[in-house]
Amino acid sequence: MTDAQETAADLRTTTGGGPPDDVEKAPIPLLEPREGIPPVVADEDALARVVAAFAAGTGPVAVDAERASGYRYGQRAYLVQLRREGAGSALIDPVGCPDLSALGEALSSAEWILHAATQDLPCLREIGMVPTSLFDTELAGRLAGFPRVGLGAMVESVLGYALEKGHSAVDWSTRPLPEPWLRYAALDVELLVDLRDALEKELDRQGKLEWARQEFDAIAAAPPAPPRKDPWRRTSGMHKVRRRRQMAVVRELWESRDRIAQRRDVSPGKVLGDAAIVEAALALPAHVHALSALPGYGQRMGRRQLDLWMAAVDRAKALPESELPQPGATPAGPPPPRSWADKDPAAAARLSAARTAVSALAEGLNLPQENLITPDTVRRLCWEPPQRLEADAVAQALAGYGARPWQIEQVTPALVTALAAAGA
Repeated sequence: MTDAQETAADLRTTTGGGPPDDVEKAPIPLLEPREGIPPVVADEDALARVVAAFAAGTGPVAVDAERASGYRYGQRAYLVQLRREGAGSALIDPVGCPDLSALGEALSSAEWILHAATQDLPCLREIGMVPTSLFDTELAGRLAGFPRVGLGAMVESVLGYALEKGHSAVDWSTRPLPEPWLRYAALDVELLVDLRDALEKELDRQGKLEWARQEFDAIAAAPPAPPRKDPWRRTSGMHKVRRRRQMAVVRELWESRDRIAQRRDVSPGKVLGDAAIVEAALALPAHVHALSALPGYGQRMGRRQLDLWMAAVDRAKALPESELPQPGATPAGPPPPRSWADKDPAAAARLSAARTAVSALAEGLNLPQENLITPDTVRRLCWEPPQRLEADAVAQALAGYGARPWQIEQVTPALVTALAAAGA
């Protein structure tokens, strides 16, 4: 049993959450809502009451959001769940209450507890909810060395309760939301505060609490991600498309699909699959009958749809050379590591040594390598190491790439040694 598992067993016992791990085949109780399933808040009057209740609550606030990924266009929230001491739990419908900025302001001084915060923060920001401080229970689990960091696994291993499963990937834009789904959603925040408190104790015991706080502060302070440039280039299977004319077909089909998906408010993949876009780009069909013979444009697709996609292909084929897309711009930073041995053997040797050092250090600290230091940071350092291979120079370079102080403190000595050994 690992140190983290031993502490988790102790925590389960002291919090009354279930038996310790050494009790074989002990039944794990299914978590039940303490106050039942709260009614869904879908109008301004009910929202005002929730805002007042949560403003009067105490301590941190558990926050979660449900999206309709794979069903609807975009990543908007279709349900927001909250829980706070003194206020209980609340389920809010952002369709009926699209502006939750008053709730966000009422909770601005509270610590927000989220699980996998970076997944929910963009959709929460859209409806006016932005935390000033947070605690991410998934990231805390990673830093503490737990092998499974999904919410259900964490609640079970740390608190000794089983969460209901089976509704995470449903269409949360459905109205009215079925009661089993609402029950599932309410339970997602039922024990989030308890989980936060237990993980804080574990991180403190391991000497990692300050590390976690730096990570949480970085997440809370991060600005919204800018819109992607040329998002059509991220079409799955794009690596097969080599010629500029073919790239133009991908672009035209992708943009046509995106307009339709946005207008219908459906997932783009439900309009036309990425694989079908790539097939048309590679084949450059001469007419609609040739298009209909390609995978993804089969019998279930009507003539009107086929004509629409064929028109997109024809537009791309008619473009003058000067308007064809250029090959993807070389991304900032070093090239893919697989090419380093040919382009710069010395850099390849540095990267190999640095990866080995980071892997050993992460194993000793009992946390994932990517949380100790991002692979991109290691690659950039090894591709262009500082002229002076000394601790302060390496630390300055790491800080320039966005590494947090705790990461710099932990990895700098190992990286200096590794780069020196590789002859940097």
